[in-house]
Amino acid sequence: MNTSSTHSWQQNIWFSVSLGLLGVIVGYMGAQFTGVKAPQVAENPSVPNPTEQVAPPVQPPPSVDGTKDHIRGDANAPLSLIVYSDFDCPYSKRHHPTLAQITDAYGEKVNVVYRHFPLSFHPTAQIKAEASECVAELAGNSAFWSFTDAMYDPAATAAPATKDELVALGVKLGANEGQMRDCIEQGKYAQDVKDEMQAGTLAGINGTPGNILLDNRTKKTSVIVGAQPIDAFKTAIDTVLAQ
Repeated sequence: MNTSSTHSWQQNIWFSVSLGLLGVIVGYMGAQFTGVKAPQVAENPSVPNPTEQVAPPVQPPPSVDGTKDHIRGDANAPLSLIVYSDFDCPYSKRHHPTLAQITDAYGEKVNVVYRHFPLSFHPTAQIKAEASECVAELAGNSAFWSFTDAMYDPAATAAPATKDELVALGVKLGANEGQMRDCIEQGKYAQDVKDEMQAGTLAGINGTPGNILLDNRTKKTSVIVGAQPIDAFKTAIDTVLAQ
């Protein structure tokens, strides 16, 4: 091999190596920028239009069922705001008072329906969701909402999280202690909570709080993403009520 050929061969080798290193660096940087944002997007999606659907639903959410769903407000209201929420999510906690404002403002026109969406990176969200269902079974729907209010209480330094704390809260709200403990320890509602989350995912929910405004008259739905100000909800609700 002559000197000119050797020089050309070395240039080609170094050019290939440089391209390879550049690809690795770009790939690493891309992974850094996309990887760290996933929990933030899942927990607190930020969308300029509060009624924009961030993902097309595969199927509509299950219809509101007065015998199964946890409803706050008039069960026969023409509109339902279905809220997929996580007891460990700070944005769900911030959103919770807005739901009471909505039922107060609209009375018999709008009810709120709570459904579970425990995110995987919140370690106690699943057991809290299961415990809430145990409370509902043992002490009724009003006790479920009292449980929910306690979980999102802004004045509380820390919501109940351990099994014993959840049992104690259930007893305080009217549940039998032994039955409450058995219900939690046996995971009686574990699958129900997972099924509810799966249904929410298929309906287009990808984070908490995820809100679906359901017109019970026409069965049409719209997704309202995140812990939006009440005015965003009023705009969406008033638009549907005017139709």
